[in-house]
Amino acid sequence: MGPLSGVRVLEMAGLGPAPLCCMILADLGADVVRVDRPQHLVQSVPGADFPEDPLSRGRRSVAFDLKTSVGQAAVLGLATRADVLIEGFRPGVMERLGLGPDDCAAVNPRLVYGRMTGWGQDGPLAPRAGHDINYLAMSGTLHAIGRKGEAPVLPLNLVADYGGGAMMLAVGVLAAVIEARSSGRGQVVDAAMVDGVALLSTVFHGLLHTGFWKDERGSNLIDGGCFFYDVYETADGGYMAVGALEAKFFAELLIRLGLEAAEFADRDDPASWPRHRATFTALFRSKSRAEWERIFDGSDACVSPVLSLREAQSHPANRARGMFIDRLGVTQPAPAPRFSRSETGITRDPPEVAGADQAAVFADWGVPLP
Repeated sequence: MGPLSGVRVLEMAGLGPAPLCCMILADLGADVVRVDRPQHLVQSVPGADFPEDPLSRGRRSVAFDLKTSVGQAAVLGLATRADVLIEGFRPGVMERLGLGPDDCAAVNPRLVYGRMTGWGQDGPLAPRAGHDINYLAMSGTLHAIGRKGEAPVLPLNLVADYGGGAMMLAVGVLAAVIEARSSGRGQVVDAAMVDGVALLSTVFHGLLHTGFWKDERGSNLIDGGCFFYDVYETADGGYMAVGALEAKFFAELLIRLGLEAAEFADRDDPASWPRHRATFTALFRSKSRAEWERIFDGSDACVSPVLSLREAQSHPANRARGMFIDRLGVTQPAPAPRFSRSETGITRDPPEVAGADQAAVFADWGVPLP
């Protein structure tokens, strides 16, 4: 039984971070029911139009047209038995459908209403469209990622959509569920991706205040400015990631590289970084990635090969950990985190058709089927 066993989540089908949040809740044992549109099974990522979509795992599907009175009555009926409702529409959409927080609270005062948006439920940008790149940009985070003197680098959509969005929504929803169990009252969780990204960057704002962090990308300890925290190309076009921040790990790094410690006595002086980087660059290019992997095998030098997505799926260390699993022929990350007593796992495969579980869901939740 997962740690969220018994928690009922009603998910309004959509794209982006809300589906990842609901996948995580399902992996942790929640009973997640997704409200799809009739004859349209929503895939969680644009372009990922295949029934085995991993982001859709763990759900049951019901299907209703939310613009009809029948559809609205169905959602409100399920809301009476849900602990959580999650939606990712623009502000005001659910209210116009008669399914907003007040409408749902009227039938279930204990309901936690999770709202996932880019800009939040209020503010001058609230009604505007946006994507991960825009929230990164406006939070100041995008400016800090990339090489000095070059354009900012996009960290996929991991930071705003999934870190600042899905994960923050999950934390907020679970906190509200715990509070509702003592207060008997639900509440709205306003999870804005731009807010979440800003929160994730808290440490850098603190370092900026102290003067330890330069507001210029590629000039700091962990943004590619420092030579002993960077990525180096190998002879065969591969890459090795070096993260030897602490002195003892750096000492081990030098031993494995065959370099003399005396040559790097000034390693903490940023003025020396370009010179030492040139040494590391030339040295790493002298051997293949596989050779460097053997050299650093079993060491605490904090050096790792940069694996592709497919390589990560099959790497022996990852396989030993069980980081990836195969489901319906799709290799995908296993549920995380892990618990000492509770069991997590994929409880259901993605729905094959919209509304596939309609009768069962209404029966299980004890709600009359409209």
